[in-house]
Amino acid sequence: MKLIPNNPILNYIFLNSRSRSIFHILICGLLAVSIFLPQLAVARRRHFSKPAEPENAPTTTTEACSNNNNNDISLNNQVSRAASNFVLASTWLTKPNWGLENIVEAAGPYVYAFLNRTSWPNINQAAKEARVPILMYHDILPEKQVFFDVTPEELEQQFQTLKDNGMTPISLDQLMTHLQTGMPLPEKPVVLTFDDGYGGHYQYVYPLLKKYGYPAVFSIYTNGVGNNTGRTHVSWEQLKEMAANPLVTIASHSVSHPPDLTVFPPKQIQIEVVESKAILEAKLGIPIRYFTYPAGKYNEQVASSVQAAGYDLALTMSDVDERFAGASDNLLAVSRFGQSKLQDVIKQAWGGAKLPSWKTGFDFASPVQKTDMTIDKIPLILVSGGKPITIHADSRYTVKEIVARSNTNAVAAVDGGFFSLKLLNSNVMIGPVYSQVTKQFIPGSAWDIQKIAARPLVLISPHEVRFIPFDPLKHNTLEGIQAEMPEVTDAFVAAAWLVKDGQPREPSSFNGLYGFDIARYRAFWGINQKKQATVGVSLESVDSISLGKALVKAGLQDAVMVDSGQSTSLVYQGESLVRYQPRPVPHAVALLGSPSTNTPPCVLVENKTKHRRS
Repeated sequence: MKLIPNNPILNYIFLNSRSRSIFHILICGLLAVSIFLPQLAVARRRHFSKPAEPENAPTTTTEACSNNNNNDISLNNQVSRAASNFVLASTWLTKPNWGLENIVEAAGPYVYAFLNRTSWPNINQAAKEARVPILMYHDILPEKQVFFDVTPEELEQQFQTLKDNGMTPISLDQLMTHLQTGMPLPEKPVVLTFDDGYGGHYQYVYPLLKKYGYPAVFSIYTNGVGNNTGRTHVSWEQLKEMAANPLVTIASHSVSHPPDLTVFPPKQIQIEVVESKAILEAKLGIPIRYFTYPAGKYNEQVASSVQAAGYDLALTMSDVDERFAGASDNLLAVSRFGQSKLQDVIKQAWGGAKLPSWKTGFDFASPVQKTDMTIDKIPLILVSGGKPITIHADSRYTVKEIVARSNTNAVAAVDGGFFSLKLLNSNVMIGPVYSQVTKQFIPGSAWDIQKIAARPLVLISPHEVRFIPFDPLKHNTLEGIQAEMPEVTDAFVAAAWLVKDGQPREPSSFNGLYGFDIARYRAFWGINQKKQATVGVSLESVDSISLGKALVKAGLQDAVMVDSGQSTSLVYQGESLVRYQPRPVPHAVALLGSPSTNTPPCVLVENKTKHRRS
């Protein structure tokens, strides 16, 4: 079932007094449980004791406690967290509406994203648009033996470079959640990985991770542990110490690290993939969720064995096809960059777009703000915030004059619904119109309303806005629109949806509307993802389809086209913002600021924004 942020069920749960009292109990329970839970929506490793079984035998592991010192620290942290959570809970319960709404608004988008994560092993579309690099290292040595070795001094310099450039190393658990759900990561994330379990990983890397607080992944092939022929490798004791640290994730890297798993028969592939996991879990007492292909080589047979063995994700590599994690084929083939590409990935790294805000109600109290932006080469002006109203004038005027005559102190306004062209001084609209300024409902003519069936009927109340298909048989009376919205204060019929439920509209949805596919000046109004009323115009000619796509990128959740072409007009703080003299109109959609933002004139934020290409 697709959840709708502003639906009646959620409103009942969070705002009805009886259900709210039940929900209070759930809040306390959730907070109490949260004391013992890790980060929200990020999988966490469980620690197990090592069973008394033969060294290489797969075993069933059992849970064990940490050492006494760690237990003391953990208990102190839990008590502290409990105190903080119950203080917070008491605030929520004494201000139930505020508290419950904030819970929904803060946690709702994340819960929704987590529950609607992409089916495994596919990668979420939002994660594909992010740019999360995974850096791959091998041995760390005081003196390099091959070109991809790194000295301890170089490694620390690279760690410092990450810090100086605002990069945030994240765990593979966090990346896994991001790739499945699209939940945003820190602004400039990076994943650090170290392959083959060399001795330098314990001697040099591990201390630096603790110094900088950076998480990292160590890919271990089990035959190499404790084997110091040629290069040194970590011992089991060293590996157990590292695995016990929350900064460290251990991944399987096969049993023997063959140069090419793809040439092995299926049975041998299974041994390399399955036994390495079993040995690591038995020796370290932790679940092993990730696999790293030796030399990055895999095919469908190898990937199928990795899937069958129960791994959640597999890392690969390629000298000729290095990609950001989200650009990988799927979770069984997640790409990495060699560490030599550090400077390149720093310039491009991006953790992804923020999740759309999830509010139980509309925001009609925020300051009115103007934003200039260019999206897909379309210059736009958007004004958002404030309380939406409509103004039905007694004749035709410029929108600037309509606002001045209305005595509403509107901060911004755009031309509104379509009107009859029969008389130059007529204020007759095409379709029904209702304005809180005049407090008059005027039905549309029987002849006109048949032609505009199914166009968006805009309904405004003091608390919400709705866009519903216009039904000439139901919506041409005040009683008809009140049946849809009992507290309705304003209503009119717009030309067409440009954006509906966060998606741009297809050409077929315009039902043959004249000129929808022609480039013209366009005016629009709607609701953005912050649940704020928004009016705006295009400063250059554009067709309706392209405009809808641009408005989605601009953050509109729903948007309808109002009277456009030569009627296109946007007024802000008493001044027209279009580059020509628009023709007079009888109707406008306006935004009122709160008293504190109207006198003196509202605090405005104006910035030139360019849509970020992902």
